[in-house]
Amino acid sequence: MKKQIIIILSIVLSLTHSFAQKPVRLITLDPGHFHAALVQKSMYADVDPTVHVYAPAGPDLQAHLDRIKAYNSRSESPTKWKEVIYTGDNFFEKMLAEKKGNVVVLSGNNQKKAEYILKSLQGGFNVLADKPMAIDEKGFEQLKQAFAVADKKGLLLYDIMTERFEITSVLMRELAMMPDLFGTLQNGTAADPAVVKESVHYFYKYVSSSVLTRPQWFFDVSQQGNGIADVMTHIVDLAQWECFPDQAIDYTKDIQLLSARRSTTPLSLTQFKTLTKTDAFPDYLKNAITNDTLLNVYSNGEIHYRLRGVFVKTSVVWNYAAPEGSGDQYTAMMRGTKTTLFIKQGAEEGYKPTLFIQPFPTTRKADIEEAFKKLQTNYPGVELKKVANGWQVVIPDKYKEGHEEHFARVTQNFLSFLKNHNMPGWEVPNMLAKYYTTTKALSMAMKAKP
Repeated sequence: MKKQIIIILSIVLSLTHSFAQKPVRLITLDPGHFHAALVQKSMYADVDPTVHVYAPAGPDLQAHLDRIKAYNSRSESPTKWKEVIYTGDNFFEKMLAEKKGNVVVLSGNNQKKAEYILKSLQGGFNVLADKPMAIDEKGFEQLKQAFAVADKKGLLLYDIMTERFEITSVLMRELAMMPDLFGTLQNGTAADPAVVKESVHYFYKYVSSSVLTRPQWFFDVSQQGNGIADVMTHIVDLAQWECFPDQAIDYTKDIQLLSARRSTTPLSLTQFKTLTKTDAFPDYLKNAITNDTLLNVYSNGEIHYRLRGVFVKTSVVWNYAAPEGSGDQYTAMMRGTKTTLFIKQGAEEGYKPTLFIQPFPTTRKADIEEAFKKLQTNYPGVELKKVANGWQVVIPDKYKEGHEEHFARVTQNFLSFLKNHNMPGWEVPNMLAKYYTTTKALSMAMKAKP
């Protein structure tokens, strides 16, 4: 009888533990980039507050833990994460063996990211990965394998595309889907593309109200990735997402690369010290250093390609520090048969992303205003303001969120797909198309003459 009571109590305790544990249990793997912490800037209903972290000991891990601690101790809406850390040299093998969670969050050194993604899926984990998931053609081949494994095992692999939640990009996509206002997307030409997107970033920046310390490896393109295969993923993604919304793109036939180039951003030793809080360049950067004091980082790139016949130009530029009062900047253009849509973010716009509609001479004002009412139905408060060459789309502050807030949006989408098994069918082929474009372009740029 006593033995039966013990068995029953054991079963009850086991059930109580399983009911208390939430269905999603995060594992953070080698969090070398601050984006890993931004996933945890918010709490989520289905996510267990205990997060297991597997990483080598060092400043990258400590910076990650300090950010989580800051979120837990903030005065407004503090988080309640509990980090359980393992720092042995075999941290990846330990993670695979222990299976302490069911979702691996990856945001750090990109040199092994594609391999980590593939092996995590083979080990039975879902994966939420920061961009880029692949930084070269070898990584792209591993990524193709990874998606095949995910499909076979019924697992979810998804990358963090925060820019889809920037309101000006959201509204540009909505307007481009209105034939009465935009017409149809033009094809353009190689010399005059119909779609142009440029992203300007800065090494020196603030994150969560503090000056960001960059890891030294961030400036090694063999570890972080060339700019053409790193930040470029965001704007290539936006081109696909806006030009062909909710449609699957087949990279084997829908993408034609025309040209690609890359260039360097020079950083002085003083600037490098400011960014990394270290006293000297590491040995692995010696091939990128001139005169012992100037580091040349291949952080800039440009791609010209055709996407289902549409000529597209995407470019990314990195500088040291932003002009006073500004930050990372994004500009975009989409040319329809009735209007051209622009996103501008320069000094005239107060360095805030601003959406414009520029009509062609034959486009009737009444048609634009009537079509715009459809947008206002879904986005109450959005208005048109007449400007010199057309209209500015005035967007209320309630729709404007910062880059850091977008991480919660992406994570919520991922969790919804995980729970409901309803990720749109176009997402996987379009992730493959995006990384094919960036990694193939990098290969092309590296073969081109300087």
